[in-house]
Amino acid sequence: MKRIFLFLMTNIAVMVVLSITMSILGVGRYLDEQGLNLTQLLIFSAFIGFGGAFISLLISKWMAKRSTGARVIDPQAPSSRQEAWLVETVHQLADRAGIGHPEVAIYDGPPNAFATGAFRNNALVAVSTGLLSSMTEEEVAAVLGHEVAHVANGDMVTLTLIQGVVNTFVVFLARVVGYFVDRVILKNERGLGLGYFGVVIVCEIIFGLLASIIVAWFSRQREYRADSGSAKLMGAREPMMKALARLGGLQPGKLPESFEAAGISGGGGGISALFSTHPPIEQRIRALQNAQLS
Repeated sequence: MKRIFLFLMTNIAVMVVLSITMSILGVGRYLDEQGLNLTQLLIFSAFIGFGGAFISLLISKWMAKRSTGARVIDPQAPSSRQEAWLVETVHQLADRAGIGHPEVAIYDGPPNAFATGAFRNNALVAVSTGLLSSMTEEEVAAVLGHEVAHVANGDMVTLTLIQGVVNTFVVFLARVVGYFVDRVILKNERGLGLGYFGVVIVCEIIFGLLASIIVAWFSRQREYRADSGSAKLMGAREPMMKALARLGGLQPGKLPESFEAAGISGGGGGISALFSTHPPIEQRIRALQNAQLS
């Protein structure tokens, strides 16, 4: 509930900061004179920006199960020794992390794993059959520790907050620029002209790309923290380092785009690194080697 409260307060804070900034710069008064109600636009932008992100967070577990075909293991009646081990390992890691026991699931696919859910005490941790068949139990346990660390850190809510903030800025600024061009530059005085809609579309694309870079940067930082978190939960960094090294030699399984950032691996080089939700494996191993685990 604390994170939901933080979510709502961040929403309000974004609106207040935007409003104050516009007032200080005199933009608000000028646009008001041109017929644009900034308060209404702020409310609309926050509703669109945060609303979609919030809804996606609330239904994330349902969407993850549906899109991957993940099968939740009944902790009271696992169908194999491997399933029993998975549930026991995740529950032990969750106890060490001080969170409720997540649902544990298996899905068919190439090597990958993910955690999702709106609440720390009601999350989902899932691993693929490809990952289970490609790693030792110690390495799988380290991956599970990484996912449990994501849950304990509240990373799903944090990333949703960041996505909501940048979405709000994208929606708001694109419409401010579109209105300015339509009324001031193109001198349109009758409703919203084609110039407005054209500029809004272009600005949303440009601002959206910039926003994606910001969100991806935050996502990469949380991967470093989850790697370190796994090492703390495991009591040593070597298991996670081995798991990362193993992942570096495997072709990672693709997850649905809506929660691709939740996967265990990814990352690329060059310009694509700016939009990558995961750092390169080599950088993660180096960061883990230098991490303070106390």
